[in-house]
Amino acid sequence: MAEEPKETKPGFQNPVAGFGVTFKAMFKKRLTEQYPEQQKTTAPRFHGRHQLNRHPDGLEKCIGCELCAWACPADAIYVEGADNTEEERYSPGERYGRVYQINYARCILCGLCIEACPTRALTMTNEFELADSSRANLIYTKEQLLAGLEEGMVDSPHAIYPGTDEQDYYRGLVTEAAPGTERQVAVSKGEKPSEEEVEA
Repeated sequence: MAEEPKETKPGFQNPVAGFGVTFKAMFKKRLTEQYPEQQKTTAPRFHGRHQLNRHPDGLEKCIGCELCAWACPADAIYVEGADNTEEERYSPGERYGRVYQINYARCILCGLCIEACPTRALTMTNEFELADSSRANLIYTKEQLLAGLEEGMVDSPHAIYPGTDEQDYYRGLVTEAAPGTERQVAVSKGEKPSEEEVEA
């Protein structure tokens, strides 16, 4: 004869056992972070938004070599290089990055572009709040990525420090702008300078 299945006894044991996990969690320390009211502190080497750096006199470190764009696995970086002239100099070398864009809708913040940069022009900051409601706003331009001017810097374009060359800049021998350094008139973007700018 086949055995009849045993009936489970109704009672409170099953419901109470189910609440066991809930009761254990009630007395544990809460891990909830009150973001964005309380800003999260990132690690010192956190990979956040990129920054294009300057030399101590204000000239740009980017030489428009496009190695960062070639190294990017997500194809998120677009660079157009252009030639410096004595009348309009943005970097100590022969070339500079005329157009520089990073598409943060594609960027995976891996840091391979930083490793590829030969002049340490590109670094990553701790800024991580990059969300936006528009895809177009996620494409950061050179003006947005370029580091701000610190005390003693002169905005590019301007002449290099007298008696130096690009090697002196990359060795760290130029530590400030030459006395009397003035910003040059920028005409490389297809704009003709006005008569007032030429006279100034």
